[in-house]
Amino acid sequence: MSEPFGTRLRRAMDERGPLCVGIDPHASLLADWGLDDDVAGLERFSRTVVEAVADRVAVIKPQSAFFERFGSRGVAVLERVVEETRAAGALVVMDAKRGDIGSTMAGYAEAFLRKDAPLFSDALTVSPYLGYGSLAPAVELARESGTGLFVLALTSNPEGPEVQHAVRADGRSVAATVLAHLAAENAGAEPLGSFGAVVGATVGDLSSYDLAINGPLLAPGVGAQGATPADLPAVFGSAVGNVVPNVSRGVLRHGPDIAALRAATAAFAGEIRAAVAGF
Repeated sequence: MSEPFGTRLRRAMDERGPLCVGIDPHASLLADWGLDDDVAGLERFSRTVVEAVADRVAVIKPQSAFFERFGSRGVAVLERVVEETRAAGALVVMDAKRGDIGSTMAGYAEAFLRKDAPLFSDALTVSPYLGYGSLAPAVELARESGTGLFVLALTSNPEGPEVQHAVRADGRSVAATVLAHLAAENAGAEPLGSFGAVVGATVGDLSSYDLAINGPLLAPGVGAQGATPADLPAVFGSAVGNVVPNVSRGVLRHGPDIAALRAATAAFAGEIRAAVAGF
């Protein structure tokens, strides 16, 4: 078995800081960079971001949808982004939010977590809303391949609470149930489990939720969505040391100049390090 994702992530966070930079090449950002909304623009944008930051951050998170919209040629660009990111030393979290049942879930897992797959990534975002047990094929393959999962738990979109805050017959919310499953997956793992939760940095008061899942917490919302690095301790409390804050537009808007992208990345990384120091 390969070294577990949680072990590799903890080391990368300790060495490079916990910042995750998202690669979200949507049409408006391509236009802001002076690029056409086509495969050539997609490739220029994405590989420029990799060149600028993949050798200095812990995690790169490509958003699969923005590559898939160009069909097979877009997916080919994504394959190169994954390969070049890993070659530069950053971990790849594929933001694909897959979720299904049985052999279909297994197929999604194999596309991103099987070692010889063209899109083999260090971790994958997944949706548990067909029931947490539906993720079993992905959990099993992640354990076998030394990869990880980030499971949607408390997301920052305004529609999320109607499902995530819903209360089950046992009195526990759906989100709390997901977090409890993840804590069980990570039981006994050292220094960090490989099964994380997606918890938005802008969701507000989380004091009623047990975020001590012994796994990483992927936290979108820092930067353009309104959260700041200084907010992280108040939002995540004692679990902030396991938070992987994701910044996308806050960094990407500084392109296509590589020096500007690096400067923005360094600024966010420094602010995050200072905010979580001591946890």
